[in-house]
Amino acid sequence: MRAALATVNDPEIHRPITDLGMVKSVEIGTDGAVAVGVFLTVAGCPMRDTITSRVTDAVEAVADVTSVTVELDVMSDEQRKALAASLRDGKAEREITFAQPGSLTRVYAVASGKGGVGKSSVTVNLAAAMAADGLKVGVVDADIYGHSVPRMLGTDAVPTQVEDMIMPPTAHDVKVISIGMFTPGNAPVVWRGPMLHRALQQFLADVFWGDLDVLLLDLPPGTGDIAISVAQLMPNAEILVVTTPQQAAAEVAERAGAIAVQTHQKIVGVVENMSGLPCPHCGEMVDVFGTGGGKKVAEGLTRTTGAEVPVLGGIPIDVTLRAGSDEGKPVVLTDPDSPAGSALRDIAAQLGGRPRGLAGMALGVTPRNKF
Repeated sequence: MRAALATVNDPEIHRPITDLGMVKSVEIGTDGAVAVGVFLTVAGCPMRDTITSRVTDAVEAVADVTSVTVELDVMSDEQRKALAASLRDGKAEREITFAQPGSLTRVYAVASGKGGVGKSSVTVNLAAAMAADGLKVGVVDADIYGHSVPRMLGTDAVPTQVEDMIMPPTAHDVKVISIGMFTPGNAPVVWRGPMLHRALQQFLADVFWGDLDVLLLDLPPGTGDIAISVAQLMPNAEILVVTTPQQAAAEVAERAGAIAVQTHQKIVGVVENMSGLPCPHCGEMVDVFGTGGGKKVAEGLTRTTGAEVPVLGGIPIDVTLRAGSDEGKPVVLTDPDSPAGSALRDIAAQLGGRPRGLAGMALGVTPRNKF
């Protein structure tokens, strides 16, 4: 019975409930009736039904079990503190694990010079594609004023707090956190620099991300407070620049990427979004927003940084990409062979296959979780 319960993972922490101290009791009757007591982390746990269902299914699969009853209880303050300590490996101080020298998580800060170039759509689809390839992926919606990642991932879940730790919701196998999960309705966020810095710090240090292969940060457009805070909190983060083919947009995007010179960060590459529209009748590419923007940005950043900055790919204008973002269904999952889906999956494969911090090396090496 204990072995069966060890196969049940908590839906938020993603570890066996037996390891988390969540199994309160197991009673087995002579007639094969089994009663399992389970501790929830908090009284209003949003995943209580999921936990009940998973425990029931696991126990029913054991030979000679005739019925299963699951009784839910709530952890005491002492139990929650012990759980939080174990999740931090006994460390009392909160720290950003991704910034530590021993971290093997690849961190990509997705930046753009201006809004409206599809940066968030690119971020969400790259995350979903990497997760579909078997990587453990997290997304921080660092665009505090213009948060949109939860909608694009199709989740309205509210994070659960265990002591001073936050359990991020999961959508399409991607862990995600956003300020939009803590604000009522569509209320605007009216904060100045110090508050923005503190929010980002909490997203990185107070959220239980677990062992991630890749962490993506959807930055706000430009080179403001958040971009500077990312450089301070995670200097190892590599910048991924998103632009459109339009020359005016490319100039602004180049400025956004050039911040890497001042922050001593690496630029992993450039993604050109809205890279032409395939004609629905003849298939010929129509350059709605011009051509060459991605190449111009990459060449400019190569000159500025002194290191080769590649164009990782171009994403054509595709109705399925827009529709998927509105519906919370990434196109890389719903229509992976569409023009946009295929381009995004190719870029994700390049980024997902890089070991941490080796910008400029050949892409496509073995992912960290396969070493």
